Amino acid sequence: MIKTIIFDFGNVFINLNIEAAHKHALETFEIESLSDEMLGFNSFYEQGLISTDEFLQFYTENFPKLSKEGLINLWNLMLKDFPKQRLEFLKELKSSSKYKLILLSNTNELHINYIKEHVSFYEDFKNCFDAFYLSHEINLVKPNEDIFEFVLNENKLKTKECLFIDDNKDNIETAKRLNIKTWHINPENEDIVNLFETKKNLF
Repeated sequence: MIKTIIFDFGNVFINLNIEAAHKHALETFEIESLSDEMLGFNSFYEQGLISTDEFLQFYTENFPKLSKEGLINLWNLMLKDFPKQRLEFLKELKSSSKYKLILLSNTNELHINYIKEHVSFYEDFKNCFDAFYLSHEINLVKPNEDIFEFVLNENKLKTKECLFIDDNKDNIETAKRLNIKTWHINPENEDIVNLFETKKNLF
């Protein structure tokens, strides 16, 4: 019996266009692929191991043609719309009081600041959750097992009573190894508002 639902944020609630943003970044930087150093800095930033200033300084030093503002705009390009019906679904779920609701997202300060500025109901969204974990605030990232173990321990959860929803296959595979029920949601043709129809076998 599912008692706790753990949600990812991107491509579950807020829509993302990661591929287009990545392509545009490569064109802007005039490179064929991101270097290991760039990937490392991106990961450090997502884990909150470096500050926003340090992150931007790294990129402005390596790509001096770009301003900080230009880099911020480029970094946030992947963030799209947040359909209001997903908030309404979440509110109904919260009001039912049947489940503990947890958000578990790999993100960073720049993305969250952008979302706070452009999603008028961000605080309403956040208040729907019993626990709200952002990777850069807890210094842990998916798909590592330790981030899942942290959530399980912090909330005294039993894996067999948890459902984890994410669009990333690697994150889903880790959850499965820990015996957490999963929904590998496909943002192209599935929507979180249809949770109880799509995963009715679990409820």
